[in-house]
Amino acid sequence: MEWKLFAHLRDAAGAESVSVDTEPGMTVETALTALVEAEPALRAELFEEGELADHIRLLVDGEDAFAAREGLATELTADTELALFPPVSGG
Repeated sequence: MEWKLFAHLRDAAGAESVSVDTEPGMTVETALTALVEAEPALRAELFEEGELADHIRLLVDGEDAFAAREGLATELTADTELALFPPVSGG
């Protein structure tokens, strides 16, 4: 399974995407843990006080994991697409 990373998260990981091993019954939370284990520099960018930071957008197959899915408890399949977006601003 692959995590797609955007903006400064790409810089922190040194890549546009990071592959993690999948297992049956894996959830977004276990995939997120695997991501941070693979790329420890992302921990400081993604978490505040041990929780996923409120400003980070997490998408599962293009949908907000918390609005359209079951948040971190969302079960994944081998072909699920995961993406992380930091806040974006511009003018």
